[in-house]
Amino acid sequence: MSTGLLLNITICFAITVSSFTFAWMLYRSKNEHSEKSYPSLKMLVILWMLVGSTYLPTTIRMIAAYFNNPEIDLLMYNIASVPFAFVSVPLVYFILYVIVGDKNISGFLSATFALFGVVYLGFLFSNGVIGPNVTEWSSLFMINSDIAINLYLIGLFVIPTAMVIGLLSLLILRRLPKKLRYRTTLPLVAISFVFDFMLTDFVTLVDEMQLAARIFILLGTVQAYLAYFPPMMIQEKLGIKEYSYEVYNESNDDDEQEVNDDV
Repeated sequence: MSTGLLLNITICFAITVSSFTFAWMLYRSKNEHSEKSYPSLKMLVILWMLVGSTYLPTTIRMIAAYFNNPEIDLLMYNIASVPFAFVSVPLVYFILYVIVGDKNISGFLSATFALFGVVYLGFLFSNGVIGPNVTEWSSLFMINSDIAINLYLIGLFVIPTAMVIGLLSLLILRRLPKKLRYRTTLPLVAISFVFDFMLTDFVTLVDEMQLAARIFILLGTVQAYLAYFPPMMIQEKLGIKEYSYEVYNESNDDDEQEVNDDV
């Protein structure tokens, strides 16, 4: 009996539950959002659904590893790879929509990243993976395609990460009230946190590093939840109770209307 694998199972299950719960909470809040902000909200729901859909089969494969069932382990790894390949799509749409406020432009460019995801999966499944290598802490696979790894790194990781950093920089440079800064920058930091460590999770060959990455993914999910649904203590301290926060420009003449789409 491996306590390390049991801990890994627990963390993966916690990520799954928290991601799906967060997506559901966001979806339930749709009536509180304007028609113009709804596309960005919808992309956030899809984003967290994809995170949950990645770690649900990952939880099952950790259970399979615990019971020494490599066939189920491999099957669940392949299933988890599908939502993982498309996590960048709603992220790119969200960032572009926040910046330009145009559904057509955002949809077209995010579709490009969906194509990258399809090509990545093509190389991944055609070349297969090596493993599983089950250790005390985890079950590891090595992607048997340098093209697939480089494609994900360049096309599906570097560019979206740079876009997140760019949007964060833009928000930091703007004159935002403390309460608005909390509601805009913290979710983006959390999303970047989760996105970056998901890549580490899938490519690392060190079991301790994979487990650490999953812990950080769980922390990022909790951070994102607290950004959208802060406890009353934080709301009172920052004065954000019942505060409508928006992100993309609608008017350049009024600082209070400087941001107008929900992050």
